[in-house]
Amino acid sequence: MRQFERPKVVISKCLGFEHCRYDGSIIESPLVTKLKDFVDFIPVCPEVEIGLGVPRRPIHIVLLKEGMHLIQSETEKDVTADLVSFAETFLNIRDVAGFILKAKSPSCGVGDAKIYVPQSKKVAQKGNGLFAQQIINKYGYLAIESERRLENRAIYEHFLSKIFATADFWAAKHTLSMKKLIDFHTRYKLFLMAHHQSATKELGKIVANPHGKDTETVFAEYEVHFFRALRRAMNRRLAINVFYHVLGYFKDKLAHSEKGLFMNLLEGFRRGTVAFPVLVNIVRVWIARFNEPYLAQQVFFSPYPLELSPQEIYDTIPESDYWNRLFPEER
Repeated sequence: MRQFERPKVVISKCLGFEHCRYDGSIIESPLVTKLKDFVDFIPVCPEVEIGLGVPRRPIHIVLLKEGMHLIQSETEKDVTADLVSFAETFLNIRDVAGFILKAKSPSCGVGDAKIYVPQSKKVAQKGNGLFAQQIINKYGYLAIESERRLENRAIYEHFLSKIFATADFWAAKHTLSMKKLIDFHTRYKLFLMAHHQSATKELGKIVANPHGKDTETVFAEYEVHFFRALRRAMNRRLAINVFYHVLGYFKDKLAHSEKGLFMNLLEGFRRGTVAFPVLVNIVRVWIARFNEPYLAQQVFFSPYPLELSPQEIYDTIPESDYWNRLFPEER
């Protein structure tokens, strides 16, 4: 059974850790509670950290000529510089794997924070909170989500896959061992193929290291293309290609009827009438039955702990949403 590294995840402190919202409240999140057994959380409330206190007068993002400013409307206090300064200091976190931020917050919102017209209650647009923007500027290649977006099953699954893959990569990188990198790439081969084919090919070339580059350089190059691959969520077409590839390992071992059944299920998956875990579980049975060591180690079949399965948390979300990915520019 796969042993998982514990991802280090920065999280808004109000999400189940402390009564620190502007009104002194806390938001209990079943999702966060579930993750606590598998993730090392780093809770933070940037508004408290810059001295605004609890409770506090609300702050708003205001669109001025020189850019976005964070202003406490009742006092007209501009806390932009304080927040940016805090972020620059705080965000020097070693081996961070991801972020879960409070939705709609002027400091932490991810794409849904209200941005106001100066001296008005009129909303000019929506965007990132100022703290969230500092995170995106520095760690845009990592998993960055709000607790609201994680209520979408597809986003949740991609987030989990990415933070556990990231933690796994950081552990390998610390060794600066080519053997560890080769082992890492071998285990992630099918997982990467299901996310980004061209990046997977490039990663294979980097690991082969035909020009004999030093290990540190190889890891640095691998890191760039690894996170390029993870920007994409796994999609149905690439997953089907992986299953066809996997079927090749059993073509001379399965009965004709077994292969026919699997092909029918694969077609159902293509149409959206068969769930992804159905195919995964069938292949897991074959791996055990035929003692296939290469496939047994593939992360593709176990990208995150089974206990965090989205079916356990979001059982009302239809299967059709499972593959509704939010990265169309990456497809």
